[in-house]
Amino acid sequence: MAISASVVKELRERTGAGMMDCKKALTATGGDMQKAIDWLREKGIAKAAKKSGRVAAEGAVAAYISKDGKTGVLLEVNCETDFTANNENFRALEQKVIEHIAATKPADLDALNDSSIGGKKVSDLVTEATATIGEKISIRRFVTYETAGKLTTYIHMGGKIGVLVEMTGGSDQLGKDVAMQIAAANPSAVDRAGVDASELEHEKEVLRKQALEEGKPEKIVEKMVMGRINKFYKEVCLVEQIFVKDNEKTVKDILGGEKVLRFTRWQLGEGIEKKETDFAAEVAAQAGM
Repeated sequence: MAISASVVKELRERTGAGMMDCKKALTATGGDMQKAIDWLREKGIAKAAKKSGRVAAEGAVAAYISKDGKTGVLLEVNCETDFTANNENFRALEQKVIEHIAATKPADLDALNDSSIGGKKVSDLVTEATATIGEKISIRRFVTYETAGKLTTYIHMGGKIGVLVEMTGGSDQLGKDVAMQIAAANPSAVDRAGVDASELEHEKEVLRKQALEEGKPEKIVEKMVMGRINKFYKEVCLVEQIFVKDNEKTVKDILGGEKVLRFTRWQLGEGIEKKETDFAAEVAAQAGM
C-alpha cells in the first residue's frame, strides 16, 4: 500500500526514528501507527524512541576550519548529560558531521539531516547514536562561513562556548585574541551600525524611564539618554569594548588596519528550557507515597 509522507512524518515525530525506518515500519504494518511504533521497538530503535521526549540541553559546541582556511563551521550537538558530551562516540559523531557540513554546505538543518554520510542519512546516524549511547542526541544548529579573508575559531571549556570569526586578515594571534574577546565579553554586534534597531530602541526606552524615575526634567532626559546610550554601545559593540587582555586598549586599537566582518558566538544550551527534577517528589512517587 502507498504510505503518505504526512504519516511518515507523524511517526518520525512520535518516535524520533529516521524517515526510512518509519516508512519501512508503516509499510510492514499496513500503515497502522501503533503497530509501526511496536515494529520500530522490535527492530531495536525503541531505545531511541523512548528518549525522544527528553530534554537534551547538554552537549558541546564545536568549531572547524577547512584545510584551505576558506570555510568555517560552528556546530552545536546536544545530549542529556555533560558526561555523555565527553563520550568518544558523541565526539566522533560531532566531528563527522561538522566536516560533512564544511564539505557539502547544506542550506539548513533539514537539508543537513536529509543529506548522507557514507551512505547513511545524517538523521539516521543521530538516531543510531541515540540508541548506542543511551541518551537523546540532537543536532541543534550550525552556521557556515566562507571567506577570502581570515577565519578563526575559539572553543571555551570543552564546548561550553564556541566562537567563529571572519576578519579581513591579520595574524593568527590577532584572530585568537578577537575570538577570545567575543567569548569573554559577549558583544552583540561588530560596531554601532550592526546593533539591532529593536534592541537599541528598547534600551533607549529603559533609559528614558530610568531618567524620569530619577526625577530629571523631561527637557534634559533626551540628552541624558543619548549620553547613556554611548555607554551601552561600549558594552555591546565589539570594536568599542575594552580589550580583555589590556584595559588600556579597545578592540579597535588592537585591530590596527584589519576589520572584523562578522562573528557568531554560541553558548551551549542557551534558550533551551532545562527540566528541573524534584528528586524528593520523584522518590515519593516511585514508593507510592
